[in-house]
Amino acid sequence: MAKILIVDDEEGIRMLYSMELQDEGYDVVTLPDGKDLIAVVDKEMPDCIILDIKMREYNGLDLLQQIRKRHYDLPVILNSAYSSFKVDLKAVAADYYVVKSSDLSELKEKLKVALETKIPLSE
Repeated sequence: MAKILIVDDEEGIRMLYSMELQDEGYDVVTLPDGKDLIAVVDKEMPDCIILDIKMREYNGLDLLQQIRKRHYDLPVILNSAYSSFKVDLKAVAADYYVVKSSDLSELKEKLKVALETKIPLSE
Protein backbone atom coordinates (compact mmCIF):
# COMPACT_ATOMS: atom_id res chain seq x y z
CA MET A 1 0.00 0.00 0.00
CA ALA A 2 1.45 3.34 -1.07
CA LYS A 3 1.88 6.01 1.59
CA ILE A 4 0.88 9.56 0.70
CA LEU A 5 1.88 12.66 2.67
CA ILE A 6 -0.54 15.58 2.37
CA VAL A 7 0.80 19.00 3.42
CA ASP A 8 -1.90 21.67 3.49
CA ASP A 9 -2.85 24.36 6.00
CA GLU A 10 -6.58 23.97 5.27
CA GLU A 11 -8.04 21.33 7.57
CA GLY A 12 -10.99 20.73 5.23
CA ILE A 13 -8.67 19.96 2.32
CA ARG A 14 -6.56 17.60 4.44
CA MET A 15 -9.70 15.78 5.61
CA LEU A 16 -11.24 15.54 2.12
CA TYR A 17 -8.03 14.34 0.48
CA SER A 18 -7.31 11.94 3.31
CA MET A 19 -10.77 10.34 3.15
CA GLU A 20 -10.79 10.14 -0.65
CA LEU A 21 -7.30 8.66 -0.88
CA GLN A 22 -7.91 6.18 1.94
CA ASP A 23 -11.01 5.05 0.03
CA GLU A 24 -8.69 4.45 -2.94
CA GLY A 25 -6.53 2.20 -0.73
CA TYR A 26 -3.70 4.57 0.15
CA ASP A 27 -2.10 4.96 3.56
CA VAL A 28 -2.33 8.70 4.30
CA VAL A 29 -0.32 10.96 6.61
CA THR A 30 -1.17 14.66 6.92
CA LEU A 31 0.67 17.79 8.05
CA PRO A 32 -0.93 21.20 8.69
CA ASP A 33 2.22 23.08 7.62
CA GLY A 34 5.83 22.65 6.61
CA LYS A 35 7.33 23.05 10.08
CA ASP A 36 8.64 19.50 10.49
CA LEU A 37 8.24 18.40 6.89
CA ILE A 38 11.72 16.94 6.32
CA ALA A 39 11.71 15.12 9.67
CA VAL A 40 8.29 13.63 8.86
CA VAL A 41 9.46 12.60 5.37
CA ASP A 42 12.54 10.95 6.89
CA LYS A 43 10.41 9.10 9.46
CA GLU A 44 7.36 8.16 7.36
CA MET A 45 9.13 7.59 4.02
CA PRO A 46 6.06 8.45 1.91
CA ASP A 47 5.80 7.26 -1.68
CA CYS A 48 4.47 10.65 -2.81
CA ILE A 49 3.85 14.11 -1.35
CA ILE A 50 0.87 16.33 -2.18
CA LEU A 51 2.10 19.81 -1.29
CA ASP A 52 0.09 23.02 -1.03
CA ILE A 53 1.90 26.11 -2.25
CA LYS A 54 0.28 28.99 -0.36
CA MET A 55 0.24 28.25 3.35
CA ARG A 56 0.02 30.84 6.10
CA GLU A 57 3.57 30.49 7.39
CA TYR A 58 5.24 28.42 4.69
CA ASN A 59 5.81 28.64 0.97
CA GLY A 60 5.33 25.26 -0.70
CA LEU A 61 7.83 26.15 -3.43
CA ASP A 62 10.54 26.70 -0.80
CA LEU A 63 9.55 23.44 0.90
CA LEU A 64 9.80 21.70 -2.46
CA GLN A 65 13.41 22.87 -2.75
CA GLN A 66 14.15 21.38 0.70
CA ILE A 67 12.55 18.08 -0.31
CA ARG A 68 14.57 17.94 -3.54
CA LYS A 69 17.85 18.54 -1.69
CA ARG A 70 17.31 15.53 0.54
CA HIS A 71 14.91 13.26 -1.38
CA TYR A 72 15.52 14.00 -5.04
CA ASP A 73 13.51 11.08 -6.45
CA LEU A 74 10.46 11.41 -4.19
CA PRO A 75 7.43 12.33 -6.36
CA VAL A 76 5.86 15.65 -5.39
CA ILE A 77 2.53 16.95 -6.65
CA LEU A 78 2.13 20.69 -6.15
CA ASN A 79 -1.46 21.48 -5.30
CA SER A 80 -2.72 25.04 -5.38
CA ALA A 81 -5.89 27.04 -5.84
CA TYR A 82 -3.89 29.24 -8.21
CA SER A 83 -2.77 28.18 -11.67
CA SER A 84 -0.39 31.18 -11.82
CA PHE A 85 2.28 29.26 -9.90
CA LYS A 86 2.74 26.90 -12.85
CA VAL A 87 5.04 29.47 -14.44
CA ASP A 88 7.20 29.94 -11.33
CA LEU A 89 10.68 28.55 -12.00
CA LYS A 90 10.71 26.83 -8.59
CA ALA A 91 7.60 24.86 -9.63
CA VAL A 92 9.49 22.98 -12.34
CA ALA A 93 11.12 20.86 -9.63
CA ALA A 94 7.73 19.26 -8.97
CA ASP A 95 6.63 16.15 -10.81
CA TYR A 96 3.08 17.41 -11.32
CA TYR A 97 0.95 20.50 -10.72
CA VAL A 98 -2.75 20.23 -9.95
CA VAL A 99 -5.13 23.13 -9.39
CA LYS A 100 -7.34 22.48 -6.34
CA SER A 101 -10.87 21.38 -7.10
CA SER A 102 -13.72 19.60 -5.33
CA ASP A 103 -13.38 17.00 -8.10
CA LEU A 104 -10.29 14.99 -7.20
CA SER A 105 -10.09 12.97 -10.42
CA GLU A 106 -7.12 14.91 -11.84
CA LEU A 107 -5.26 14.69 -8.52
CA LYS A 108 -5.93 10.94 -8.28
CA GLU A 109 -4.79 10.42 -11.88
CA LYS A 110 -1.54 12.37 -11.34
CA LEU A 111 -0.96 10.44 -8.10
CA LYS A 112 -1.43 7.13 -9.87
CA VAL A 113 1.04 8.13 -12.61
CA ALA A 114 3.53 9.45 -10.04
CA LEU A 115 3.46 6.16 -8.15
CA GLU A 116 3.76 4.06 -11.32
CA THR A 117 6.85 5.97 -12.44
CA LYS A 118 8.48 6.13 -8.98
CA ILE A 119 11.78 4.28 -8.73
CA PRO A 120 11.57 1.81 -5.83
CA LEU A 121 14.15 2.44 -3.11
CA SER A 122 15.08 -1.24 -3.05
CA GLU A 123 16.48 -1.18 -6.60
